[in-house]
Amino acid sequence: MFQSRRYVPNFALLPIVLVALIVAATAMWSAEQDSADRVPSVDTRDASIDVLDGPEQQQRIQLDLRLFVPERTPAPSVVLAHGFDGDKTELAGPARRLAARGFTVLTYSARGFGRSTGRIALNSPDYEVTDASRILDWLARQPEVATQDEEDPLVGVGGVSYGGALSMLLAGNDPRVDAIAPLNTYNDLRTAMLPNAASTESIPTATAAQGSDSRPGVFRRAWADSLFGMATRPQSEQRASRSEESSSTTPPPPEENGEADNTRTPLTCGNLTARICRAYTEMARTGRAGSSTLELLAAASPSSVTGDIDIPTLLVQRQRGELFGLSQADANARQISAAGGTVSMMWLHGDGNASLPTHVWEKVGDWFSYYLHDSDEPRPPQPETGFRYQLVDRIASERQPATTWRTAEYPGLGSNEVARTELSLEGEPSRVIDPPGNGAGTSGFSTTPTSGSRAGTTAGNDGDSSTRGDATPGRVAVFKTARVDRSTLITGIPRTRLSVASVPEQPGNGEAVLFGKLFDIGPNGSRTPIGDGSSPLRITGLPDNGRAVRVDVTLPATMHTLQPGHRLELRMSTNDAAYSGPRETAVHLISPAGAGNISLPAVPASRVDETSIPVGALLGIAAFVVLLIVAGVLAIRFERARRKPPKPELTGVPISIEGVSKSYPRHPDAVNDLSLRVEAGQVVGLLGPNGAGKTTLLRMVLGMTRTDGGRIHLFGHSVTPSAPVLSRVGGLVESPGLLPHLTGLENLRSYWQATGRPAEQAGLDEVVRIAGLGAAADHKVRTYGPGMRQRVALAQAMLGLPDLLVLDEPMNALDPAHTQRMREVIREYARTGRTVLMSSHLLSEVEQTCTHVIVMHDGHRVAGGTVDEITAGDSMIAFHVDQPELAARTLRCLEGIGSVRVGADVVYAELAGHSTATAVNVLVASDVSITRVGPHRKLEDAFLELVGEDH
Repeated sequence: MFQSRRYVPNFALLPIVLVALIVAATAMWSAEQDSADRVPSVDTRDASIDVLDGPEQQQRIQLDLRLFVPERTPAPSVVLAHGFDGDKTELAGPARRLAARGFTVLTYSARGFGRSTGRIALNSPDYEVTDASRILDWLARQPEVATQDEEDPLVGVGGVSYGGALSMLLAGNDPRVDAIAPLNTYNDLRTAMLPNAASTESIPTATAAQGSDSRPGVFRRAWADSLFGMATRPQSEQRASRSEESSSTTPPPPEENGEADNTRTPLTCGNLTARICRAYTEMARTGRAGSSTLELLAAASPSSVTGDIDIPTLLVQRQRGELFGLSQADANARQISAAGGTVSMMWLHGDGNASLPTHVWEKVGDWFSYYLHDSDEPRPPQPETGFRYQLVDRIASERQPATTWRTAEYPGLGSNEVARTELSLEGEPSRVIDPPGNGAGTSGFSTTPTSGSRAGTTAGNDGDSSTRGDATPGRVAVFKTARVDRSTLITGIPRTRLSVASVPEQPGNGEAVLFGKLFDIGPNGSRTPIGDGSSPLRITGLPDNGRAVRVDVTLPATMHTLQPGHRLELRMSTNDAAYSGPRETAVHLISPAGAGNISLPAVPASRVDETSIPVGALLGIAAFVVLLIVAGVLAIRFERARRKPPKPELTGVPISIEGVSKSYPRHPDAVNDLSLRVEAGQVVGLLGPNGAGKTTLLRMVLGMTRTDGGRIHLFGHSVTPSAPVLSRVGGLVESPGLLPHLTGLENLRSYWQATGRPAEQAGLDEVVRIAGLGAAADHKVRTYGPGMRQRVALAQAMLGLPDLLVLDEPMNALDPAHTQRMREVIREYARTGRTVLMSSHLLSEVEQTCTHVIVMHDGHRVAGGTVDEITAGDSMIAFHVDQPELAARTLRCLEGIGSVRVGADVVYAELAGHSTATAVNVLVASDVSITRVGPHRKLEDAFLELVGEDH
């Protein structure tokens, strides 16, 4: 074996130390956790059921189901309903965990999603709710499900977002539901999609997060557009995205809905029913909802049935995620509690569109375990029925874990009202311009959904400009409080009272559209947004004479602590990109009204310590600390070797490889004493049969595999794992590890964020353009074919536009059109002075793409040089000319000439007995200018000659 010639730290004892410490820690931990680690087996089976479609029941649709069966049956059942644009696989993880706890769990694809047919009616009682009742009928007939009567399963229903609303609507319409767990969902679609945070009447303050339900509100155009885009995707496209379901029988495409008005659904409405499509069209066109649309939204809202829900209800809501904020959960809690239901409320810190953490699903399991008690089993402990909220203790520590606080009840449901802190709001009356169409502005506060994001699960935050606090000049009024002298807790929805008047010179149509946002202003002037998004205000009835109207205003909900020395800033803007703007231009005068206070709700609570570390864990931690010390000493030695200064003579050389070797037990000479050099601006193709060592070499260049001997330098720096010089290198070797549930664009963003480098250095728009991703960048990766995945992987390698690009089979799975595009991309990439090293088994692509070729065989380099040098031979002559087409026609006139083909500025011809001089004379006589003549052969011929015909 080749002996290494560079310093290598002695890691010989490290594996032994690691194994010993890990074994010891594992043994101590497992002694106390043995029983908890035994996960019961869970079986699954898929099924489909037919249900009559809609109120007229003239047709049938098919619903796609999946049942998770525990070890012991029959068992109480749980139905989990997915979010908008999801399917039965979305909650497979929580379903499996609940099944492991002893429930028979059912997930299903709602109508219009996944493999279920039918059209989306937005949780209509006549459609989705009736479908869910038929699912309960089916559950009651299954032998794995415990029942209370012949057609009455012992069942709880939970769901996220769209599915959470379904759980309440089903409970309010079907008395067989025994307990529910609505998560991150809404109460009233009218106030969710057309919110109005302003009311001319006093807004109640008994609970911490009661919002205003004034109407008409301001249309959430961006969110509605996103939801409409999801619903109007062709259902065949949705089915194609569920690759893991490919073995199932695909139901026939949905037929037209038999609605009461017999109106056919327009093709532009995709899977939506005609009524929902008309309602969306009306709001998108006018920014308002007519009486018919409001009736439709009300009927599909849980608020229509919460007065009839008297069963145990666990409500979980995220602080952030402005579509369904804390006020929606507050309304559900108040209404269900008034109906006699037992309510437990939990507010989580963080993004309302993020996946729910495991501990939430554990509490869902505790909730159902108690209230779906099977009389044959001991009754589990009663879960908490009070109120929990999470809080990040300091505004400067947003990355730290949130602490949980607990009270015995949700304030306001009983006799206790919420304590409030009043801060005086100061500022002169301000004029603001309210232009028509201001929703198109880019200086607003709101978080808008990214294209293709799933409502309730993964919507993005890219549109949030609230942290900048900027606004178009003349369109914002700013008011401030004095600095506080003690910590001030904010738990829920702050509120204030404003005076708003139309300026007589520009009165508009008697209404104002404004957006309110609170900021925490630090002593150093730092500005931190409080709550998510903004509070939209539509104030109507403004007199033309300039007389002011006083309104109560609710601001974005939050769980936040205002630190001593900080103050609040209220910004009232006429800009928000997430909403529709006013119809007419107007100028408004805004000022604090009356005492001008901001009222901050506070829910004092006891801190919950949710950590319990057993002795075995403590010993394991101690062992881990020892491990860190040992690893740290070795890391210091390794770092000294890693940070050697670059070789001056190689700083301009992208790749220099000297005598590199690599052996494996089954392949002792994977790479053997290999030396090569790649210069700037070259596109070097790496050729060789399978097992020649190409991929091993690329992995060593990228620092993914250590060499056994020799040296590899990139731009003069020695290559080691995680060497700083690797930041100048982009690589695609083997699988890129794309996340299927994210879009291509989200994958690229996540990959770049993991590098820790600034977002503006990614060159995201440029690599998306270069790779030709187009609109597909906003589609989920699980919908991609192999070629599209490869293009996203190439874009990932190009992020940051690195100086060196290392690609393993980059043309793999690309169709001819995309192969041609990538060939041009790689050439153009090299013309900027950057360098590309690529391996490929497509010899013709290497010949047409690369400037240089290296041929490997059995771990050795057997040839190298320019493509012309490698292909030099006697079989074909290359004529470099100024008029290739004319030269080709001229040569074809020679009697007995062989094949003639045209390149960019070259003609290849088999002279078949004619001399080169004869061909040159013929071309000169035809006025063709010749710059160079030489032998040429195909790269395939040269390759086979170099490595042998057997390969």
